[in-house]
Amino acid sequence: MDDHYRVPDEGVRTVSSKDTTTTPDNTPGKPPGHAPPDGPGETSAALSALLRVLGAVERAGNKLPHPFWLFAILSVLLALISWGLATADVSAVDPAGGKTVAVRSLISVDGVRSMISDAITNYATFPPLGTILVVMLGVAVADRSGLLAAMLRAGVAKVPARWMTFALAFTAMVAHIASDAAYVALVPLGGLAFRAVGRSPLLGIVVAFVGVSAGYDASPLITPMDAVLSGLTTAAAHTVDPGYVVTPLSNYFFSLASSVVLAAVITFVTEKVLVKRVAALPPEPEETAGDTAETGRTTEVELALAPEERRGLRHATIALVVFLAVVVVAMIPTGSPLRGEGGSIVESPVLSGIAVVLGLLFALLGAVYGRAAGTVRGGRDIPDFMAQGMREMAPILVLFFAISQFLAYFKWTGVGQVLAIRGADLLKDLGVTGPVAFVGIVLVCTVINLAMTSGSAMWALVAPVFVPMLMLLHIPPEATQAVYRIADSCTNAITPMSAYFVMALGFLQRYRRSAGIGTLASLTLPLSVAMLVAWTLLFYAWWALGIPLGPGAPVR
Repeated sequence: MDDHYRVPDEGVRTVSSKDTTTTPDNTPGKPPGHAPPDGPGETSAALSALLRVLGAVERAGNKLPHPFWLFAILSVLLALISWGLATADVSAVDPAGGKTVAVRSLISVDGVRSMISDAITNYATFPPLGTILVVMLGVAVADRSGLLAAMLRAGVAKVPARWMTFALAFTAMVAHIASDAAYVALVPLGGLAFRAVGRSPLLGIVVAFVGVSAGYDASPLITPMDAVLSGLTTAAAHTVDPGYVVTPLSNYFFSLASSVVLAAVITFVTEKVLVKRVAALPPEPEETAGDTAETGRTTEVELALAPEERRGLRHATIALVVFLAVVVVAMIPTGSPLRGEGGSIVESPVLSGIAVVLGLLFALLGAVYGRAAGTVRGGRDIPDFMAQGMREMAPILVLFFAISQFLAYFKWTGVGQVLAIRGADLLKDLGVTGPVAFVGIVLVCTVINLAMTSGSAMWALVAPVFVPMLMLLHIPPEATQAVYRIADSCTNAITPMSAYFVMALGFLQRYRRSAGIGTLASLTLPLSVAMLVAWTLLFYAWWALGIPLGPGAPVR
């Protein structure tokens, strides 16, 4: 899931006691949301049960510490566990080389020395660190120049009503390139887009929110999350094979297909289920108002691109075509420096260094767009945009320090390797095959995702066990990572532990003052379940057909 620890200020309407209105459920002077979440007689037994479960999850999740402290606590627990296992002489035989792997204690002379002397190296060599920083330097330019926001608005501005649901859902998949900024940019835009074609803005908000959240790890483009996941997967794979590398492109084919399938699923469920659900809601004045109360501007003004924005997009499109053409032409000669050893394309610097290529591409497109649109006035703006983007990365960089130390300790003690070997042996003894193990991963991570809303933190926690364990069952790390994508995404849209769930509720209340957690959950739950089932079936079909997950990344 998305890595967030606060709700961005821009574009979020905070509901307070100053907001008053007169509706059947809200008398003057009472704050919105004072009435029951779903209106009189609307809460079914099933929904009531769901609300109780969500409430329990929320209470339990609120007791969890910040992810930084969570990994600090886990490091202390690991030290105690490693001491106990080392004292008991726990070990396992690596089936790959026949070498005995024994657990080493962190509470020892060598352990303490390692924790102190290797701390900087652990952080500096943490695989996702450099990758995500380089990518985000370019993405920051594209974001601050206004390119990403203009792209999203252009994607839904002139779509016919009958195609609006699919167009908005697929645009949400594309929006993942903007990471968490996609929530702020697209969710309110979804309501405006649906309203512009005469449909309920509630549907537009839900479609956009679910597309961004429940489909977070699927996109037709390479996203910052690809860089983070691949880096963590590489680190986990080194437990078994120190030379194994998982690139940000390792799941690209699967992610591309997933984005189309999920957009279609969202469209089908929305049109067949949610349309009736929304139609059954008691009408409120906000749903028939001509303008949005918060902005005072018409929908057309919100959606339409200004002439300079259209000019910027045209120039950026030309720059994209030229950039891709140059790369392709440069890779044609077999002796090109952009090819790998023996003229290989899969092992070329372009793919192995895709983070650098993506960073350059986004920076170029953002700069070209900005110059044409007037948001970039000089060369100084580019590094300034990058610096602003790096400031927003600060929470992730702080979290990465704690994660990098924990993973280094996990590897040094040998606990992860012994656990993977013993786990693989147990699965073999039980006759558990890859497809069965995948179901277990999906179920476990789906439940964890209800409380731990940071996708990188959860993968950092479970990857050191799942990845090497399945590698010993001859399942590639890329396949395990693809399964994790499913589990990390689909329940994002129903957990109140997500700050963006609360944000989406705030946007929903722009059009329906009495909307509460039950309202949003009742609209997102059918989509979340349908996407989980469809996405899992897609992976099994992919597995059965043996289609590569990405360039040079076999599924089995």
